[in-house]
Amino acid sequence: MRHGARSRRRFVLRALGGLGLVATCGAIAQNSARQRRIGALIGWSASGPEAQAPRATLKERLAALGWIEGRNLRMDVRWSAADPQATATFAKELVALNPDVIVSVTTPVTAALHRETKTIPIVFTAVSDPIGSGFVQTLPRPGGNVTGFIDLESSVVSKGLQVLTEIAPQVKRMAVMFNPRTAPFAEYYLRAVDSVAAKLRVNVFPAKVASAQEIEAVIAGLGREPGSGLMLLPEGFMSVHHKLIVAMAAQHKVPAAYYAGFAVKEGGLIAYGIDFMDLLRRAAGYVDQILRGARPAELPVQQPEKFELHINLKTAKTLGLTVPPSLLLRADRVIE
Repeated sequence: MRHGARSRRRFVLRALGGLGLVATCGAIAQNSARQRRIGALIGWSASGPEAQAPRATLKERLAALGWIEGRNLRMDVRWSAADPQATATFAKELVALNPDVIVSVTTPVTAALHRETKTIPIVFTAVSDPIGSGFVQTLPRPGGNVTGFIDLESSVVSKGLQVLTEIAPQVKRMAVMFNPRTAPFAEYYLRAVDSVAAKLRVNVFPAKVASAQEIEAVIAGLGREPGSGLMLLPEGFMSVHHKLIVAMAAQHKVPAAYYAGFAVKEGGLIAYGIDFMDLLRRAAGYVDQILRGARPAELPVQQPEKFELHINLKTAKTLGLTVPPSLLLRADRVIE
């Protein structure tokens, strides 16, 4: 082979090698560019058997949509356990990471994130009154950087009251328990509960609590008054303290209605509400759309689709209550 031909050959090989290097670098850059970052701030506790379910649900659903953690997705998750200071701190922390989208769970968490950013997309779940809370302009067209999935309509809480009175017809006075700091939407539910309570001839009154000691005092007081019952509003503080509430209700023989099945699993009498994990699965769908270019302002706020009735027959028996067969037929889960 002549010297000129060999030189040309070496030039072509070097050129091809260079193109290969460029292609490899381009592929790496492209792969890096495809990795997206999401944050999640969950207003519940990080401990307990159900604690990791929200993260696992998000991860599983996002993977099904093509977003694999560690490959093309990074997730930064924080739990605030209904603590206002922790909520504010973690909200600042997540926003500072500048993720592509943030998932929020509970109203106070969403409020804290909304205060920190008006540009990073936020997809909420377990929020009761997004319009009244100032997160969105309307449900069909949110109009800003926030959209998501409402946890309960006010009428659903009222349904819990109806179910409780079917099981415990002797209940004539009902305490509705919540922490005003973590349930700023309480009035939204209380109005609906009052309306139904009047028809059932049940005297309903708010029981505001801000500590474990106050929870204990309220339930002990109910136990001293015959015909008393208890209802919990769907909010983070009640979730964090649900084990204490279940234990105190059992100790003082107070029939209680909860809003999530995990409380009944641990000894609560009944729960009527939504499947929170279903909300998170649906929220993952919105995260996917936003990562692919959708704007939160144009993604309508959606309402829950799955409602569940849980009944603990063992607890009913301990309280001396008989569950009507019609309720057992309607129940999604019965614990015997």
